[in-house]
Amino acid sequence: MSTEIKVPDIGDFDAVEVIEVLVAKGDSVEVDQALITLESDKATMEVPATQAGKIAQLKVSEGDKVAQGDVIALLEAADDSDDEQDADEAEEQENLTAEDAEGAKEKNKKEDKKEQEGKREKKAQEAEASGKESTGSKKAETPANDHDFDCDVLVLGSGPGGYTAAFRAADLGLKVVLVERYPSLGGVCLNVGCIPSKALLHAAKVIDDAAAMGEHGIKFDAPQIDLTKLLGWKQSVVQKLTGGLKGLAKQRKVEVVHGRGEFSGANELTVGKQKITFNQAIIAAGSQAVMLPGMPDDDRIVDSTGALDPTDIPESLLVIGGGIIGLELANVYAGLGAKVDVVEMTEGLIPGADRDLVKPLQKAMAKRCRNIWLNTKVTGIKANAKSLTASFEGDKAPASERYARVLVAVGRKPNGKNIGADAAGIKVNDRGFIEVDKQCRTNINHIFAIGDITGEPQLAHRASHQGKVAAEVAAGKKAAFDARAIPSVVYTDPELAWTGLTEAQAKQTNFQIEKGQFPWAASGRALGMGYSEGLTKILFAKDTGRIVGAGAVGPGAGELIAELTLAIEMGCDAHDIGLSIHPHPTLSETVGMAAEAAAGTLTDLYMPKK
Repeated sequence: MSTEIKVPDIGDFDAVEVIEVLVAKGDSVEVDQALITLESDKATMEVPATQAGKIAQLKVSEGDKVAQGDVIALLEAADDSDDEQDADEAEEQENLTAEDAEGAKEKNKKEDKKEQEGKREKKAQEAEASGKESTGSKKAETPANDHDFDCDVLVLGSGPGGYTAAFRAADLGLKVVLVERYPSLGGVCLNVGCIPSKALLHAAKVIDDAAAMGEHGIKFDAPQIDLTKLLGWKQSVVQKLTGGLKGLAKQRKVEVVHGRGEFSGANELTVGKQKITFNQAIIAAGSQAVMLPGMPDDDRIVDSTGALDPTDIPESLLVIGGGIIGLELANVYAGLGAKVDVVEMTEGLIPGADRDLVKPLQKAMAKRCRNIWLNTKVTGIKANAKSLTASFEGDKAPASERYARVLVAVGRKPNGKNIGADAAGIKVNDRGFIEVDKQCRTNINHIFAIGDITGEPQLAHRASHQGKVAAEVAAGKKAAFDARAIPSVVYTDPELAWTGLTEAQAKQTNFQIEKGQFPWAASGRALGMGYSEGLTKILFAKDTGRIVGAGAVGPGAGELIAELTLAIEMGCDAHDIGLSIHPHPTLSETVGMAAEAAAGTLTDLYMPKK
């Protein structure tokens, strides 16, 4: 009698691809022996035999789609198979001693296992020989260790994505070379970006917080700023982290090569006069600040890198660009005493975020800055010995204004055209981006790319997660980058953070949502911090009730967004979040209460039923 082997519970998936059939008709199998391998966007899993026996019939082939409950094979139980043995085999088996029988059984098991391993190896060799371009559903390949290259994996760039990829690959047993053009590891983020800017933003917030306490009975004298000492502290923060990376690389035996690297072949990178060959490579070369065309060549016109290492605090500063980088540095310079003007060519600050979340930030920045001009362009800048004169085109902006310094913060462009990609056959689009699949592979099968160079959003945390995926695939693991949400944070005061779908995007695409929100004016913790204008909101899909997006504005909003991103990944509904007990009094309560508002169970506000 045959037994049906069915697909077990595979989670919230309607159809999952069969990527490998591990047995054939007539094969003998043991209990829990893998029969087929399935792969979804999230993971792979093997479907085992529920009992020992012989494969009577296979119901699936590679490439088929299956769901829970589908029959994949018919299995003759071991007892039934034994009954069909001919008389000679039966007699021979009966004459075996107990010890011989056990030995024969073990030998058969080993032979079956060897046969299955042989089939897998043959399939892997066939897949490698086919040379097909990879897709998001391509199964992982085991890296060859019999090559004559200098390393198993070469990583170009040591920012958050690059060093994560290098360290993960080393942890998985691969020989890794990490190439970095600057003297310190960490890339733009650690050296001249994320980390130093957050240190200076903290300094500016301390100044603002001290001044704000004057309204509550605690007054301080005006701050005395020792810029040299402040920048020294900022640099010490950077050095602790970059020095830590150097130590981690040494512990993992990752070889670090400093210098500008360019591909000189499909398996070769040139760094100065040194040529390094590799079996696989991971490109993590990042991006660089965009400078507006027609700007005069003047040291007083800086990008974000220059703005983070000033020689003095200018009397006046023009910030061109009202995005994340522009507003963060405007916050820093205004806090340190400069008169700051911000010009933004669109109709609002932080163009990617919802307007209700931007409003409290814009109000705070309007108090902090001298002017904020929206729908305005800078048409030119003229330099003389005393100042920089900027010309404007916009409704409320003046025709021109003089500044001691100008910061250009209009975005970043990828470094795809600066790495000799053509020599390796890597496709780079007109904007300098390298397209990759879910395994972070480029069009060249053994070369991966991660981070800013692969597209938006250009965020360090996206790069680091891609780095792990690329390293794991390079090591033969089955992995894919399939994030449901990638959070964004503006580290101004107040902070602004969002994740997943925005309300504006939902309206543009006619995606039906339900919204729950909670004003920080009703939060005891926020009031005790002297800030009542914050907001936390959560968006749920109207048809499923699952969270699809969220955002918050207020002190520490960047810390709240992690819980909401996890909720999106887990597919939570309003009750899942609201029934999770949040500590009181905290800002995190606003997350739970926003969910309760959507669920209709909120008691901290009176919300009449519709």
